[in-house]
Parts: sequence; structure tokens; C-alpha cells
Amino acid sequence: MPTLKIALLVLLLGLLGGRAQATAAQDVEKYLAGLASWSADFTQTIDDGHGKVLRSAAGKLYLQRPGKFRWDYAEPSEQLVLADGKQIWFYDKDLAQANVRDMDATLANTPASLLSGGGSVSTQFDIKALPPSGGLEWFQLTPKHADTDFQLVRIGFDKGELASMFLADKLSQVTQLTFSHPVRNAKFAADLFTFTPPPGVDVIGRDAQ
Repeated sequence: MPTLKIALLVLLLGLLGGRAQATAAQDVEKYLAGLASWSADFTQTIDDGHGKVLRSAAGKLYLQRPGKFRWDYAEPSEQLVLADGKQIWFYDKDLAQANVRDMDATLANTPASLLSGGGSVSTQFDIKALPPSGGLEWFQLTPKHADTDFQLVRIGFDKGELASMFLADKLSQVTQLTFSHPVRNAKFAADLFTFTPPPGVDVIGRDAQ
């Protein structure tokens, strides 16, 4: 199943999902005021922190602020991570299994809580510009608080559009996401961020509903 860190990443993406400026976090927050939705194709790798790839995947991401997202994994198998604003679903088609968790409890004390709470980027992260690399502008976000699974997050922009994200967790595993064909402020179908388990699927955590 996709790991929880991916759910946390995409909510952080909801905070940052467009242009960032090296000057100050206020510029990021000003941009976010006009960001309602975002979608893109993605490729994902997770390595051991020394360059050895442990897992890879690809699919389509949809984000709607505040607090809704959908990861449709197409490779290597069909999986889904979906948040409807209250709950997060993890669904594996091959295993015929779905796991549902309360969104607030799952995302507490993580960067993701910034979306559902009243925090700002600058109060939760130290932000600095990094030297350009690979044709992208890079920024590093380091959590100011110790109660998070993240060591740091790096985000890369191509001509003002989010193109890559890099996350190092406390186990030193590194998640790398590359985005393509982004669409900003698209209109999504009303049911895109809802999930009903198919018949016969084993649901874990249904008591959370």
C-alpha cells in the first residue's frame, strides 16, 4: 500500500502547489490565496537514503484545497490514496483491501496539519533558497518542531511551476516525486474526492466512519 508519508506530502503540496519566492514565506502564502485546485501526472521513487531504490510508482494526482486529494496509482499496481476532508482512504485493488483513518488524528503533528489548521508556512518551517540544480529552482523547508516524521522537504520549480519534491524522513528514507502536465485551478467532478469500497473489499478501520 502507498505509505502515509505520501498522504502527508500531498497536503504539504497543497500548501506549496505553485510559485515560491526566495525572498520570504509571505510570497508563498500570497500565491496560495489564489490556488483552489491542482492536478498533475507523477512518478515516485523511494530509496534507502544511499541511492538504492526500494520502490517506484507512477500515476495521477488531484488536489483540491482545503484538505482534499486523490492519488491514482497506475504502476506497478492499481492503488488509491484519497482524502475527502474528514477521512483518508488507502485502497489496494489487487489485495481487495481498504484502510480508512480519521484525517485529523492521522495528520496531527505533521506539516499536513497546516491545511486543516490555522498555521502558516513561515511559522512551521524554516525556508531557504538552494542553488539551482537540474534546471530547477530549489527551496528547502525544515520543520521548526521536533514532533514530525520529516527531517526536511525540498521543492523544485520549473519556470514558476512545481516540478519536483524531495522528502527525507526520520528513518533516512528519501521520497522523490516528479510532476508533469500540471493543471492549476481546474474544475473537478463533485464525486472525485469520494470513495465507496467495491463489493467484497475488506475494510479496516470502518469504526472511524
